[in-house]
Amino acid sequence: MIEVDSVSKRFGGLYALKEVTFQVERGEVMGFLGPNGAGKTTMMRILACFSPPTTGLVKIAGLNVETDSLEIRRKIGYFLEKVSVYPDMRVAEFLDFVAEIKGVTGSLRKRVISEAVESCGLGQVQYRIIGNLSKGYRQRVGLAQALLNNPEILLLDEPTIGLDPEQVLGIRRLIKGLAGQRTVLLSTHILPEVSQICNKVIIIDKGRIVAIDTPERLSARLQESTLIRTQIEASDDLVIEKLGEIPGIVRMVKEEMVSKNISNYLIETRKGIDVPRELCGMAFKNQWILREIRPVEMSLEDIFLKLVTKENL
Repeated sequence: MIEVDSVSKRFGGLYALKEVTFQVERGEVMGFLGPNGAGKTTMMRILACFSPPTTGLVKIAGLNVETDSLEIRRKIGYFLEKVSVYPDMRVAEFLDFVAEIKGVTGSLRKRVISEAVESCGLGQVQYRIIGNLSKGYRQRVGLAQALLNNPEILLLDEPTIGLDPEQVLGIRRLIKGLAGQRTVLLSTHILPEVSQICNKVIIIDKGRIVAIDTPERLSARLQESTLIRTQIEASDDLVIEKLGEIPGIVRMVKEEMVSKNISNYLIETRKGIDVPRELCGMAFKNQWILREIRPVEMSLEDIFLKLVTKENL
């Protein structure tokens, strides 16, 4: 649904985007993740036909953003980080106005407005003046207008900025519920947002794509060692001593004592070491009780920092 091929965007002598290439498949919810100033909003503006690329090719649903912009705009819903609304209008009035601009006519207009109001939790404020609403509710109005033309593709630029925790959860549920129904590109710098909502993630830094994959595969690719968390019932001193005999151990940390002679340990080994097998053999030999063995995945925050800061690469 979204094809970006070797796109660069230059403002004078400054490149906001450099040779960016990616694809978003139909029905996919893709996270577009990067620090402030990485080029996320510039890319979103190009996709929304607000600004052409300096070089490269962008297609939305097979249409070229430079030659088919009007047709593309009929197929997309766009949510700007800074919500563009008329503060003197009432919510329902504004949504009716936007629906008319988007070409939604007759009885269909009333239905799509009602659905957008319900989906975005605007029922209690639909007859209030937008300028009197909290920032959180104005964000909801912005998201509602993006849904009015029943778009195939949603471009969401920081949709939860300014919302309280309960509102954030509601918007995240709404976006996640769109998976499979619409193609969604979610631009954000909030790491939990991507991990909770998106199937895959694009990480961008200084105008360049540094990674595209699922968080799980990125973790497996970047994690140079294996982390295991285990709970062992045995004498602490004996455990530390014997764990040191496991080949390939990089470090081991006693995290906490659960009760007498029962403690949690974090074990890091070089890749390729069968830690559960080694632990079971050690436990059998020393008559320990293994209460838990589980792998520890690299978090999205770990992945992001490793890629963006180029640490340990």
